[in-house]
Amino acid sequence: MTNASPSRSELYKTITDRIVAALDAGVRPWLRPWSPSPTEGSLQRPMRANGTPYTGINVVLLWSEAAAKGYASRLWMTRKQAQSLHARIADSAQGATVVFGRRFTRSTSGPKGELVEASAGFLKAFTVYNGDLIDGLPERCLRLAEPARPAGQPIHRAECLFAAAGADIRHGGSRAFYAPDLDFIQLPPFDAFRSAESYAATKAHELAHWTGHRARLDRRFHDCKRFGSDGYAFEELVAELSAAFVCADLGIESEVRADHEAYLGHWVSVLRNDTRNIFTAASHAQRAADFLLAAAGRSAAGDALHPDCTQARCGGLERSAV
Repeated sequence: MTNASPSRSELYKTITDRIVAALDAGVRPWLRPWSPSPTEGSLQRPMRANGTPYTGINVVLLWSEAAAKGYASRLWMTRKQAQSLHARIADSAQGATVVFGRRFTRSTSGPKGELVEASAGFLKAFTVYNGDLIDGLPERCLRLAEPARPAGQPIHRAECLFAAAGADIRHGGSRAFYAPDLDFIQLPPFDAFRSAESYAATKAHELAHWTGHRARLDRRFHDCKRFGSDGYAFEELVAELSAAFVCADLGIESEVRADHEAYLGHWVSVLRNDTRNIFTAASHAQRAADFLLAAAGRSAAGDALHPDCTQARCGGLERSAV
């Protein structure tokens, strides 16, 4: 007898509880809680078996799992996908949960027989296994699974992407912020930052806020302009996740900002209030990251592919939910 698949509400609760537990411990699941060694490179997006990166909430889930278990590989796949590559996963291996969701519109009859369109959605869970747990992977997948090494000029790549966004970015003072009413970003001078990575990560965070302007993604949460409100904390969570996604695609190590430590407790409260909130935040964060990447004429998927996987395939597996 097989166990019944968890319901959507059960999935929301399970995943939210896991992320809240990490935040309660003072750990952001979307950041690496240690300094990388020279051979590790920066934190990169987790990759599917077909060579394309995971997005949204699945990035957070798999980063968290890799940190907790000490995995070095960025490759994840199901048992079925491993078998199709003639690779092996031990029966005792512990997998991680990823989710696949989609919304669709269906037509129904109204009370008077009229045609009514209703929006519906589904959420399905899959179990995937890290590349460190898989034996016998083909060479092209092993190369994909290796931790990324630092690129030759990662900061130059970042500045090209940020410039392509076309945001009004000003330098001066001692604070970093986005002014939505006047639509500009203020940053301290470059020399005020601890490192070039810190400067780039901060700029990515403020640009994430910038994408929410009504002329762009029009992202608005209730009372989001009042410091200390749930809406304000939620927007900060979206920006932090988006910056982590962008930094991962650029090969830059995202950093914890000291002025954001106070948000941890508020984020826990917001996530506990509604178990769907982390999914919503991750979805908005992905849209913000995609907006910045699209402005530069780049694709997160295309840029992250290993040179041998330019057709978004690995071992002949087609693009899929997992």
